Amino acid sequence: MFDREWEWSELTAFATGEGAGPRLGVVSGRRRQGKSFLLQALADATDGFYYAAVEASAAESLRLLGEAVARYTGTASPPRPATWDEALELLFDLAAERPVTMVIDEFPYLVRNAPALPSQLQAAIGVRSGRHLTRHPRILLCGSAMSFMGGLLSGGSPLYGRAGLDLTVHSLGYREAAEFWGIDDPRLAVLVHAIVGGTPAYRREFVDDDVPEGADDFDAWVCRTVLNPARPLHGEAPYLLAAEPDLRNRSLYHSVLAAVAGGNHTSGGIAGAVGRKATDITLPLTVLKNCGLLTFEPDAFRANRTAYRIAEPLIAFHHAVVRPQAALLSRRRRAAQVWEHSRSTFLSKVVGPHFEQLCRQWAEWHADPGTFGGMPIQVTAGTVADPDSRTSLEADVVVHGAIGQDQGILLSVGEAKWQKVMDLGHLERLRRILYLLAARGVDTSHATPACYSGAGFTPELRVAADRGEVLLVDLERLYRGS
Repeated sequence: MFDREWEWSELTAFATGEGAGPRLGVVSGRRRQGKSFLLQALADATDGFYYAAVEASAAESLRLLGEAVARYTGTASPPRPATWDEALELLFDLAAERPVTMVIDEFPYLVRNAPALPSQLQAAIGVRSGRHLTRHPRILLCGSAMSFMGGLLSGGSPLYGRAGLDLTVHSLGYREAAEFWGIDDPRLAVLVHAIVGGTPAYRREFVDDDVPEGADDFDAWVCRTVLNPARPLHGEAPYLLAAEPDLRNRSLYHSVLAAVAGGNHTSGGIAGAVGRKATDITLPLTVLKNCGLLTFEPDAFRANRTAYRIAEPLIAFHHAVVRPQAALLSRRRRAAQVWEHSRSTFLSKVVGPHFEQLCRQWAEWHADPGTFGGMPIQVTAGTVADPDSRTSLEADVVVHGAIGQDQGILLSVGEAKWQKVMDLGHLERLRRILYLLAARGVDTSHATPACYSGAGFTPELRVAADRGEVLLVDLERLYRGS
């Protein structure tokens, strides 16, 4: 188990908590994050019951559940529940003598052919009195279909208000991911993370522990893993989309993701890229957000503007590099040719935006409060109109936070460049943004200009940093400093 101490403590507290009667918990998260691993370990540690549903008819699912119960109890003849009401009674009876952890993994598969199951479960849990306190199941429902799991405890769901645990298992943070992959070089860590993100399964199950030996091995690693049709990592991104049950017109959803991967982050820009009206893509954007495949961030300075970004790095890589070259990659031994042609696209369309996102995460997760003179609370990008040049200036890392009791204070405006050595020109641009904001009435008295670079800084800019005029964040600080 790696970097899941908090999740494990929450699960064990739920499973071992005192009190009579049934308890319900929900565990969700995108695929490959280690949910099943955690829940199987919890069932083993508590002598609990674990059942992993499969895509099957309702009758077959009931039969498989009965067989799982027989294995758990050591019964030679498996019970044959005919309905889910009978199946729930069967499960609850397992906890008649003591609290028993009961994991139902891939719960959405069951509901697909038994839509009344959440209501039946709600009825089985019942009120916390009388006969309902004579059995003590600790039920954990788990699933990777984020749109479904997100609505399982919503206000319109039968299970609303019934769960004592609502746990989301997230990807590893970028620092933890580098440690998990055993990568010490921060530049190599950014490149690898821009492809596989923080999904634990991609190292072990998907590339068989094939880790780049160093920066010189990165290109070859890309060719032998994610660009290799024989490796499961190659086809994973389309599967993440196909596994979501709420996605109907998959071609449109792929086009929307491709548009975002191509650098379109507003609804208007995405609609133009896919050749649709903005109203036509409202639903796809909402569904992709509910599935956890897209995120949207409010513009730091424009309340009516939202930036959409791909949440899973592998999907961004797929749509920027793999999908446009799918025909060529299908021919064996063409990975090196594709990579030579696509490497510049990868650096500009994938790594550049990904580096900006890592810089925002650093400011929010890792920067010490003293770094910005206050506690960072919200970190986003922002756009400021410059009337003199009739253009818009973009700030990649905008930090708002708290100073004492004051909230929402502008603490920093920053720019991030992956491939450029940053100089005084970048500082002047940030000063221009602060000037324009001050002219609009924004309090900039606490705001520090910040430059984030993957290539370094000129001596002149470093001198300005020594004078306290600008904050500099390089790759070393991004991964190891605060």
